[in-house]
Amino acid sequence: MGKLTGRTALVTGSSRGIGRATARRLAREGALVAVHYASNDQAARQTVSDIETEGGQAFAVRAELGVPGGVDMLFEALESGLKERTGTNTLNVLVNNAAIMGGVAPEEVTPDLFDRIFAVNAKAPFLITQRALRLIPEGGRVINISSGLTRVANPEETVYAMSKGAVEQIALHFAKFLGPRGITVNSVAPGITDNGSPVFGIPEAVEQMSALSAFNRVGEPSDIGDVVAFLASDDARWVTGAFIDASGGSLLG
Repeated sequence: MGKLTGRTALVTGSSRGIGRATARRLAREGALVAVHYASNDQAARQTVSDIETEGGQAFAVRAELGVPGGVDMLFEALESGLKERTGTNTLNVLVNNAAIMGGVAPEEVTPDLFDRIFAVNAKAPFLITQRALRLIPEGGRVINISSGLTRVANPEETVYAMSKGAVEQIALHFAKFLGPRGITVNSVAPGITDNGSPVFGIPEAVEQMSALSAFNRVGEPSDIGDVVAFLASDDARWVTGAFIDASGGSLLG
């Protein structure tokens, strides 16, 4: 039996990258995982297939976050899937991972881009956590994926970093609010992590990025998934409101 056997989990943005690795890791620990995605049905099905091939349980839920009605759509699909498979809508573990980046210089940020980044990266995690409170029992877990860019400057991701700073505040304040219910809320901050984008196929770029880590390599999605799995387990029962640096030492200076 795994450490999460008999529990349920929702991982937003889990059709690829860190989200996919996290969903697979939680499933290997025994959790029934809801694999959320916005539009890439094939990628979500692949995540579910990977989990089932490894002997785990999962189902996909589609919802576009950051738009009106997106959170409602997410929870309608989530609760329906949970009831179908478990007979209840209990959610033990929530991982707020879905996010979008900016990639533009500060002077090129438009009001629409600013609003879109905050809608997906900050507003959605708040509303999802708020909505999940009626489903999460005592001893539940909320884990927010932040970013090392809340500690290290990258002007082209100013708004993204701002939105991730907001995510860290969600964790801090909800941790205080939910402590009496035995629910922990924490933030995990990855550094440069191979998300499958073309840049990670360029040896020179990978070498430069690797040099930022104390371990002289870029992160793998599983590096982050393993940290999330720890926070989701009973082993982390005494950790809440924390900022976990999972950047491979990239924030050490």
